[in-house]
Amino acid sequence: MSAATIAAAIRAGTTTAAAVLEATLADIAARDGALNCFTAVTAGRARAEAAAVDAAIAAGRDPGPLAGVPLAVKNLFDLEGLPTLAGSKIRRDAPPATEDAFAVQLLRAAGAVVVGATNMDEFAFGFSTENSHAGPTRNPHDRTRIAGGSSGGSAAAVAAGLTPIGIGSDTNGSIRVPAGLCGIWGLKPTYGRLSRRGAHLFAGSFDHVGPFARGLDDLALVYDAMQGEDPADPAQTPRAFEPVSGLRGQEGIRIGIAAGYFERGGHPEALAPVALAAEALRATTRIAPALVAEGRAAALLVTLAEGANLHAPSLRIRADDFDPLTRDRFLAGALLPAQWITQAQRVRAAWARAAARIFEDCDVLVAPLLPYVAPPIGTAMIEVDGATVPARPHLGVYTQPFSAIGLPAMAVPLADPALAGAALPVGLQLVAAPWREDLLFRVAASLLDAGLAGCPTPKDCA
Repeated sequence: MSAATIAAAIRAGTTTAAAVLEATLADIAARDGALNCFTAVTAGRARAEAAAVDAAIAAGRDPGPLAGVPLAVKNLFDLEGLPTLAGSKIRRDAPPATEDAFAVQLLRAAGAVVVGATNMDEFAFGFSTENSHAGPTRNPHDRTRIAGGSSGGSAAAVAAGLTPIGIGSDTNGSIRVPAGLCGIWGLKPTYGRLSRRGAHLFAGSFDHVGPFARGLDDLALVYDAMQGEDPADPAQTPRAFEPVSGLRGQEGIRIGIAAGYFERGGHPEALAPVALAAEALRATTRIAPALVAEGRAAALLVTLAEGANLHAPSLRIRADDFDPLTRDRFLAGALLPAQWITQAQRVRAAWARAAARIFEDCDVLVAPLLPYVAPPIGTAMIEVDGATVPARPHLGVYTQPFSAIGLPAMAVPLADPALAGAALPVGLQLVAAPWREDLLFRVAASLLDAGLAGCPTPKDCA
């Protein structure tokens, strides 16, 4: 059932939050061994939270729009009583968190029930969730393939139906890439829209938090619940609550089709959803932004440097406890010359100015999401456009440019991958100007109503 359906049934008294939770815990126990979505299942606290929802209903109080809905939380977010691993070995001996991350607090206040912490790439540095410490998370559509990352555990849990909703973080595509590979909805809001307090950072000038869901209405419910001003987060830009639940219709919205850079670097079946969406939306305006490749290159350099700086103390004394790939990337970032980073920031600013011109000609840009479907676990290199490229880093080729400048972007799953000639999930990306998440939901609703968007049913998650 959808999150909205579960919450409505609990509020109506046709079931209880406790009953929903016990079914969820049983399902996780039976099926997660094959998928490896969760690094910790928080059954004790979940039972207390479900009991609180049922008590509120019994007392005639409103339990919230997510009443009793099971929630999967990327283990990057603090959960009271658990050490926040952030996918690492180094943090296994960290003291337990003393409170929930702010986003988790808001979701609990809306009635959600936290059922566990989910697997991820170490310190959120990766696109595959092939974690060397906890093992890989497997794609529910084909367990031999990656779920994507770095928020792969949350995405796979939602795709497999273990929970209807989840949350993750997105630095260079870590919500949108696993959402696309697993065939679900994911949202990276505008930089600064949602509080990151209690979410461990990878690269502070890039990091976002956001939701996953199997349905667009559920995505809106979770995103609305996550909106809340947090004076303790200096990176958040205070904004009035701007709900998106129930928004429908693309009337008056100018749609642009990403061209140029966005027509290269991917397999045909991964690029095909853009043309399908353009047809469904009756969009004809092609937009080829300048400096996209340069913007992505700048993002690579700056995230390397920021991540290396953040983890420098551990690199000095516990280098052997890092995943070797993560360690080597951070070491490379630590060795980047200062003039390179200064120039990368200049290029990043130039790309932001070029991207702003996109929205002089359109309100929402339809762009590719993935360069290819989920590769098999362990894939190091892949052929694209006649060249051999690193399979994991290249997964961010279309998401990184927009992360670098903080634009809101949504991962939209294709209801039937066969429409694009694919056997595994594919999707597309909707991008808007800052603070215009409402437009993303309206255009996505049109794609849903046209029968193009929706979550394909996993065939290999039983």
